[in-house]
Amino acid sequence: MGIIAWILLGLLAGIIAKMLMPGKDPGGIIVTTLIGIAGGLLGGWLGKVIFDVDSIDGFFDLSTWIAAIVGALILLAAYRLFARRR
Repeated sequence: MGIIAWILLGLLAGIIAKMLMPGKDPGGIIVTTLIGIAGGLLGGWLGKVIFDVDSIDGFFDLSTWIAAIVGALILLAAYRLFARRR
């Protein structure tokens, strides 16, 4: 996938993760996009390490979206935890 596809996937995965974890976040759309992009990478890496599958196959594959959303949920929860402590 190209960089534009990763940014779009990250934006959408971040928005979906934010909808699944409602509440006040100390970040806007830029933070959501960055968490989504990093979450997609984290989800793909975790899928490869834990389940030994290539979860980042293509933009329209369900496994890519699930990995990106799960990764974004993990990072969003961590972000909320650390931002709340400050």
